[in-house]
Amino acid sequence: MDQMFAATVGRGVLSGVGGTVVMTAFQELIEMPLTGRSESYAPANFAEKTLKVHPTSRRGRKQLNWMTHFALGGMWGAAYGVAAHAGLRGPQAVVVVFASVYTGDVVLNTALGLYAPTTWSRRDWVIDIVDKLVQAAATGVLFDQVIGRDGTPGAQLSGVVGGRRA
Repeated sequence: MDQMFAATVGRGVLSGVGGTVVMTAFQELIEMPLTGRSESYAPANFAEKTLKVHPTSRRGRKQLNWMTHFALGGMWGAAYGVAAHAGLRGPQAVVVVFASVYTGDVVLNTALGLYAPTTWSRRDWVIDIVDKLVQAAATGVLFDQVIGRDGTPGAQLSGVVGGRRA
């Protein structure tokens, strides 16, 4: 595997985890208080179904939920890294990654019997799309503006590598 590709995808994973922190804060501080929605265990349900992992305590299930939540966010970030490696950045990359990954998320979880999107209300769709769009946009901003080309905070995407022009 090309080292530059691997490094770009790795920075995407870090950005995706950061984007998941932003989405989680948005959900807990804004969306859930406004909508009255309770905490989702969709990540834990996914892990239990695909990995055949079954925590024996409420605490264990909550830990599985958080670990899977951030792992899936890292995967969204990896997709952003792939898009960035292909030359996409900014809103265009966010739209391409969101459309691809969100569609895959809904199709996969539906195929696994975890989602039933045909039964979702308009409100359910809006909440799901907005939450995940916040994650995708935050991932893009973190990748493009914070992580930078060489992975150091504040590095610009204009050819600066290791503190000097490449």
